[in-house]
Formats: sequence, structure tokens, C-alpha cells
Amino acid sequence: MIKKMGIRWNLRKLMAARDMFQTTDLGPPLAERGIHLSREQVFRLVTQPPQRLSMDTLAALCDILACTPNDLIEVETVNAEVRKTAGETTAPAPAVRRTSIRKPKGL
Repeated sequence: MIKKMGIRWNLRKLMAARDMFQTTDLGPPLAERGIHLSREQVFRLVTQPPQRLSMDTLAALCDILACTPNDLIEVETVNAEVRKTAGETTAPAPAVRRTSIRKPKGL
């Protein structure tokens, strides 16, 4: 069996629970803890799950939000594939609907 794992990144939800609604609200508290990120890096950190995260940044986020790493990151199974047995067939792939965009007449 092959399992593809993913994460649910709860930073935005935890920020909102502490009345931090702008990504810029996170920059100064991070800087106070020695984590200096650009505005763009903070924006990405808040809006999408990071592929890599330093332990220092994780610790700073946990301190700022009074939470644990488990509150920030939830591990979940995204897609599970089961090994096929001999003679087993797979279902056909769903049909893809193709569309085209046409210029209106007279333009």
C-alpha cells in the first residue's frame, strides 16, 4: 500500500483567533524573536503550507500564537493507493470536458 501524506497548515486560523488578520501583523513579532523575513516570505508563510520550515521559525510561531507544532500542522492522508491483485482491472478515467473560447461576431 502506498500512502501520500499531506499537511493542513493552520497558521491563518490561529492568527485569526488572536485578532491577527493581516499577514503584516506577523512580521514584527517574528523580528522580535530574531526571525527576519521579507514581506513576501511572511505572506507565503501565512497563505500556503511551507515545504521547508526552520525550527527557529516554528518555535517563534508557537511562541507568538501560544500554541504547539501540532496546532499549526495537522498531518493527513491525501491519497491512498492499494496494491492490485492479479487479474484486477481498474476503472476508466473520468471523461474530460474540453471547452473553447470564441470571439463574438462583429469584433
